[in-house]
Amino acid sequence: MNKNLKWWKKAVVYQIYPLSFADSNGDGYGDLKGIIQKLDYLKSLGIDVLWLSPVYQSPMDDNGYDISDYYKIDPIFGTMTDFEELLHKTHDLGMKIIMDLVINHTSDEHVWFKESKKSKDNPFRDYYIWRDKPSDITSVFSGSAWEFDPTTNQYYFHLFSKKQPDLNWDNPKLRTAIYQMINYWLDLGVDGFRLDVIDLIGKDVDHFQLSDGPYLLERLTEMKNQCFLYRDIMTVGEMPGLSIERAAEITDEKNGFLNMIFQFGHVGLDEVPGKGKWVLKSLDLLEFKQYFLKSQSILAKQGWNSLFLANHDQPRVVSRYGSTLYRKESAKMLATILYGMQGTPYIYQGEEIGMTG
Repeated sequence: MNKNLKWWKKAVVYQIYPLSFADSNGDGYGDLKGIIQKLDYLKSLGIDVLWLSPVYQSPMDDNGYDISDYYKIDPIFGTMTDFEELLHKTHDLGMKIIMDLVINHTSDEHVWFKESKKSKDNPFRDYYIWRDKPSDITSVFSGSAWEFDPTTNQYYFHLFSKKQPDLNWDNPKLRTAIYQMINYWLDLGVDGFRLDVIDLIGKDVDHFQLSDGPYLLERLTEMKNQCFLYRDIMTVGEMPGLSIERAAEITDEKNGFLNMIFQFGHVGLDEVPGKGKWVLKSLDLLEFKQYFLKSQSILAKQGWNSLFLANHDQPRVVSRYGSTLYRKESAKMLATILYGMQGTPYIYQGEEIGMTG
């Protein structure tokens, strides 16, 4: 391995889904103290970076991906004191922490949205996307992406749940508030972020341009300049649907938008069209191989690759790509595929023991 590679290019990342990872107090929910208790185990695996799925305050409509306060830890996970202890002990063991950050949308219980709903002239009105008439855009969770609010007789946009209103990234005041929050966590000592559906922050809903919208690079450039520039951190963006070529452009160090992104081209190869991950067909192994050959070839020349086979949104890799009858053999085979490629590998909690499901 090239010793001059940046630390995030040499790292092994372990995704922790805090709700189900380790429960320290027996209440049935994973928590920050539970993660602290597992740090020595994670270090023994050779993990370099812990990626925490959201632990911010949330009503949990979408398991924490609906944030109601970016500056608070949800009580289900513990306290800010617990988080700071986790951060310090992780660093003491020579590991780093990146946080999951959702900035395409918030919870409808966020104070910004509560204020936004009150009147058309509220100072927070334009923190969200409001229109007099809905368009034909469909929510990822089915149904219309527009929800009528009788208080002001307008519709607000939500590409996901109606309890997850989309933020209006055209508003410079909103963007400033987001950047202030990002810098708060970085100043606290967090080592970077996994940015949830970050491809959507450049969208133009009036012209039906959502993923990789016309303002995406402009937004990423501003975020880089306001938050990431001159910091030794790691940034990975979730960007479903982007081509490998576009991934290379965004992760090219000359551009500096993001260190790497999650692409999902390989994840959809065994999905039945129109059914998504809920109905799977037999995987075409040649097609699977060709996808990775292409991504390895392109991203070896420009940008950087994130390597993963599963996460909290996907079925377990042994059940999906291997055989539960040969659990250990399948897990080792799939790990060999992952670690044999160039890029930063991501392990979803439990993959190291061949979990199924």
